Amino acid sequence: LKAGGVAGVCVDLILFPLDTVKTRLQSPQGFRKAGGFRGIYAGVPSTAIGSFPNAAAFFITYENVKSVLPQGSSSYLSPATHMVAASLGEVVACLIRVPSEVVKQRAQVSPSSSTLRILSQTLYHEGVQGLYRGYKSTVLREIPFSLVQFPLWESLKDLWSWKQGHVVDSWQSAVCGAFAGGFAAVVTTPLDVAKTRIMLAKAGSRNATGNVLTALGGIWRTQGLSGLFAGVVPRMAAISLGGFIFLGTYEKTRQLLL
Repeated sequence: LKAGGVAGVCVDLILFPLDTVKTRLQSPQGFRKAGGFRGIYAGVPSTAIGSFPNAAAFFITYENVKSVLPQGSSSYLSPATHMVAASLGEVVACLIRVPSEVVKQRAQVSPSSSTLRILSQTLYHEGVQGLYRGYKSTVLREIPFSLVQFPLWESLKDLWSWKQGHVVDSWQSAVCGAFAGGFAAVVTTPLDVAKTRIMLAKAGSRNATGNVLTALGGIWRTQGLSGLFAGVVPRMAAISLGGFIFLGTYEKTRQLLL
């Protein structure tokens, strides 16, 4: 819980400006109208509050599911174990992440409004379900992301450990995390764009229904391939750096605590 929480807070706060740029690039109103480079830390209180419990919930689920499923260094079941553990971790973590993400992204494209005001407006106009708009699209983004990132991270650590004859250090785990995260980020960018459009959609609009295929189809028709991969560079940069900080900090904190 502590290792995952510390890792989550570190990565989210350090890389928040890149996340804001990515959100504004994906916004239907366009980068400049969404705020450009102004108010780059808009929405950070929402992230600061949600980051620790979100990351802690993920790693508690991930490690516990790994411990009860069959795995071994030579077992062909090992990648499948990591995939299942990461997927279940994301489903649990998204219960905390999605409300925080909804408020954060709306604040990022409305830098003149405070986080508290956006939270109160969302609750007033849409109720609690408004905070969970985009839950399905977030899970549908996070599960494929985790299916790529975590087995790749674990495999790279195992390969590096085998090559050098001992378990990887925390900085080596961080390098593996950076590569795994960056690759997974590029592959899943269209799902991230769809999730952003759903969360930012006006109540009652087509995208507000939360249908991922509808959102993807609308983006493809209006903006083509470039629209589906909007914000891919800052997303890849943020998640590569994030993978380095997040997974490296997690391993280091875990080693110190255990």
